[in-house]
Amino acid sequence: MPLALDHIVIAVADLDRAMADYRALGFQVLPGGQHPGRTSHNALVVFADGTYLELIAWRAPAPEERWYRTLSAHGEGLVDYALLPPDTAEALAQAQARGLHTLTGPLDGGRLRPDGAQLRWQTARHATPDVPFLCGDLTPRALRVPEGSVRQHPNGAQGVAEVTVAVHNLDATLARYRALLGAQADGAAATMEESIHSARIPLGGVTLVLQSPAPNATGESPAAQALRERLSTRGEGPCAFTLRSDQHALPTTPNLSATHGVALAWQH
Repeated sequence: MPLALDHIVIAVADLDRAMADYRALGFQVLPGGQHPGRTSHNALVVFADGTYLELIAWRAPAPEERWYRTLSAHGEGLVDYALLPPDTAEALAQAQARGLHTLTGPLDGGRLRPDGAQLRWQTARHATPDVPFLCGDLTPRALRVPEGSVRQHPNGAQGVAEVTVAVHNLDATLARYRALLGAQADGAAATMEESIHSARIPLGGVTLVLQSPAPNATGESPAAQALRERLSTRGEGPCAFTLRSDQHALPTTPNLSATHGVALAWQH
C-alpha cells in the first residue's frame, strides 16, 4: 500500500496575516475553515501535484495540542507533515506489523468549510515527531483538497519536490521510516556531507530528506550548526521544503519573516 505526501503544516499566530503574506509571495490561498471541537482554523495552498500547505492558527489557547505548544514556545514555522494512505487503518496495521509502535489511531477528525461542507478523515498520530502522521479521507478528498484553477499560482508553484526532516539519530529514525513505508524505503541509505548524516527516501514525485548532525564532529559546517540549533530549540520534525516552479526564472527565495518562519526553496 504506497503512501504519498499529503500536506505540510505551518503554525502561524494570525491566519489572516499569514494568508495575505503568502498571497504576496505569489500563492493562491484558500480559506479552509474551522476544526469542530477545537479552537483552530486554517487556510490551504493547494498544488497541481495534489499536495498542499496548511496554514493553521488558533482563536483561543489550546495547550493540549502539540502544534499550539510549539507555536507558543518557539514561534511560527513548520510543525508537522502528513502522508496520504489509501486506508488509514490498514496502513497503520501494516506499519505496526513491521515494528512501528509509535503511531496510534485511527483517530476521527474533520473540518467545517466556510461554504458549510463537512469534511471527515482519519489520522494516525505519531509519538515521535521525526516521522509524519497519516491522514486519510472518509469523505471525497476533493472536498478537503480542492481541484481546478485554485491549484494555479502566479509564482508558478507546481508542487513539493523535497521535504527536509531534522532528526536526532538518523539510524533510529530511518528504521522507523522503513517500518512505516515498507518497500518504499528500500532504497534509502545513509550518507555524510558537511558534518550532516543524511538519507533520501523517494516517495513518488517527492523526496524525503532526513538529516542529523554528525556526533562529535570537528570543524562543523554552518549547515550542521544550524541543524543542531534547530534540533535544540524546536526539536525533531520538518525543517524545510523545496517547491517546483514551472517558470523559467525561479521566484526569489523569501525571507523567514515573509514565510512566517518557513525555510522555503525553489527548483525547476
